[in-house]
Amino acid sequence: MIYLAVLAFGVTLGLPIAVIFASRAQGSATSTALEGIARQPEATGQIQTAMIIGLALIESLVIYALLMFFILQTKLPEGEMLKEMIDADARRVATDVRSGN
Repeated sequence: MIYLAVLAFGVTLGLPIAVIFASRAQGSATSTALEGIARQPEATGQIQTAMIIGLALIESLVIYALLMFFILQTKLPEGEMLKEMIDADARRVATDVRSGN
């Protein structure tokens, strides 16, 4: 049951956490590039190229997180299977309580 809890936690919070950190990284990269362009306008082309490559790499991490979200989501039990697992766990806990463990 702990496996399912960790899996559910990873599925539900993994993608939002990745998106939050990626958006902060993209904002920081863009801000730093604009500051560099403001200080050195003649290097605009080089700075823009490096910024776009950096943003693409950051965004690829979010795409990987989205892919993992869909893969892990299929591993979560649903419907009747989930009900059976919960019932089995409840029976195990009830047996442990009765035996004094």
